[in-house]
Amino acid sequence: MIKPPALCEGDRIAVVAPASPFDREDFERGLIELRSIGLEPVFNRLVFDRSEYVAGSASSRAEDFFAAWRDPTIAAVMAVRGGYGSAQLLPFFNITDFRRTPKVLIGCSDITSLLSFASIQCEIAVFHGPMVVTLGNGRERYDRASLVRQLMSAIPYGAVNCDGVDVMKPGASRGPIYGGTLTQIVSSLGTPFPFSPPDKYVLLLDDVEERPYRVDRMMNQIRQAGLLKRACALLCSEFPGCLEKDGVLSARSVLDNYTGDIEGPALFGLRTGHTAHPMVTVPLGVEASVYTNPRVGVVLEEAAVTA
Repeated sequence: MIKPPALCEGDRIAVVAPASPFDREDFERGLIELRSIGLEPVFNRLVFDRSEYVAGSASSRAEDFFAAWRDPTIAAVMAVRGGYGSAQLLPFFNITDFRRTPKVLIGCSDITSLLSFASIQCEIAVFHGPMVVTLGNGRERYDRASLVRQLMSAIPYGAVNCDGVDVMKPGASRGPIYGGTLTQIVSSLGTPFPFSPPDKYVLLLDDVEERPYRVDRMMNQIRQAGLLKRACALLCSEFPGCLEKDGVLSARSVLDNYTGDIEGPALFGLRTGHTAHPMVTVPLGVEASVYTNPRVGVVLEEAAVTA
């Protein structure tokens, strides 16, 4: 696994729009927030393109992304927002070129497509965390401490904040962590860019506003694809809005039915991705220890290294 250089104060971070268009005011506030942690955001005017429900053509979005990725003066790339469309960029990417200039890549939601490509196909550690519009919505929307420590420190991160995390299945296990939004993981299966992590991995799952039967359908698909039996632990986010109106059926109750497929522990409620709490930044592609005794814990190794 290739670990990118940790960021330093004054480093340039490219903000790109690989998926949907965005609110300009949220964007501007997000840039201010990036500057407040010591980074210098830069962007191409292509970031403002719009084509129906995506931020410009797939080729122009891929061109803008890779121009930033191969630029030696750029230390990191952050998505402006998710939405839809990042998977459309993958046919334009080359694994060899991607691995030639590893750097910090951060995003979540629809950006799972890019995170999975970088972490699994290219074997580069990446970050499941806030995007520019997340930052633009205020510090109550993202966990500033985990963002800064994950991106700007080359030492092991240690224990993740597990406040509010429930145990669906007890146990202890360790393995490389991969995953992201369930919808994107399922959508990748059967394509040239499938979610195909190594055996004995920790599976991170997140989603939002999906009715329980749809969560069940997607979980059944990854079960039949063998992804659950290959996992040594399961970490689920809060899955906000994933419940029926009567509140009886929820993503949590559906996910409970699949924990028997997992060899090790299963947790629910990690505050990353779609969450009602400040979003915690979690690296993908690095070793993670997950345990439930004597307390619930997730411990991560460093994802960025000294240049």
